[in-house]
Amino acid sequence: MRALALFSGGLDSMISVRLITDQGIDVTALHIDMGFGSSRDKSTLLARRAAMVGADFEIVNIREQFVEEILFDPKYGYGKHFNPCIDCHANMFRVAAGLMPKYGADFIITGEVIGQRPMSQRAEAIRNVTKLAGDEEGGIILRPMSAKLMTPTIPEKEGWVDREKLLGIEGRNREVQLRLAEAYGFEDFESPGGGCLLTEGAFEQKIRDMIAHEKFTAADIDLLKAGRHLRLPGGAKLVIGRNKEDNEQLQKIQNEKFLFARANDVPGPLALISKNASDADKALAAKLILTYTKIPPEAQGSVTIGDEVIAATPFENKTYAQPYFVVK
Repeated sequence: MRALALFSGGLDSMISVRLITDQGIDVTALHIDMGFGSSRDKSTLLARRAAMVGADFEIVNIREQFVEEILFDPKYGYGKHFNPCIDCHANMFRVAAGLMPKYGADFIITGEVIGQRPMSQRAEAIRNVTKLAGDEEGGIILRPMSAKLMTPTIPEKEGWVDREKLLGIEGRNREVQLRLAEAYGFEDFESPGGGCLLTEGAFEQKIRDMIAHEKFTAADIDLLKAGRHLRLPGGAKLVIGRNKEDNEQLQKIQNEKFLFARANDVPGPLALISKNASDADKALAAKLILTYTKIPPEAQGSVTIGDEVIAATPFENKTYAQPYFVVK
């Protein structure tokens, strides 16, 4: 007997898996990657947490499918920002259901708790998620954290899972989870509700700016996670690294819509600019990039944009960049 788990690496998902593996059921923990999590690579951390609860671990990349089918046309709309939580959760279940034959799985589990999140985990929202996922209530989706408050699922009715060993948690209080974490010896886990950039206002501004000027693709996701984001008068997008970590993240970007840009002969940030930028926008970008170096004001410098070297002088100070910031 095997279950597939939607696995975030948070405490609820860890406990859910442990409740099932403790019943002698094999579990493969699937981390569904939509692209809007941390900019840091967490694969090793997630694999370690899955191993702590006795599960195999896999990452499933659905970035293109999520952008093309879910992000901009959610049936149940958005939360406070650009977060289509109900549609997102249902989509993850559909992805997992499609992978059941590959893993020889019999059912799906998740760490959802009734009432824990205002949009996607209200009782009604969970029913909508289940229905949208194509699994009627009492089907193959089991929520071990709140199972005793819900209609028994097929795994429970068939005796694959002992319902009495599941939980009946409701609401945002974490006392039960924290007691279980201590009992299980968990020390490495994340708090709920964090980690999705789509729930952040600043990230929403970056997305809305981008879709106002060009078609958004999965290749654009990582670009939005690092640097200062500016929109120049001619319509070009400019991203300027803020620190070493940003520069390293931007260096990894592979996006055919953008060119790399960097100041010559002086330490400074890595930048990216729209490939179709006008000459005027490139000239302005060169001045802005130099402004974020240590070159003296009004000193002559140059910036390489793609294969083009552009001479420029920096602005007197960074306040000149403020009108172009996407996030105000």
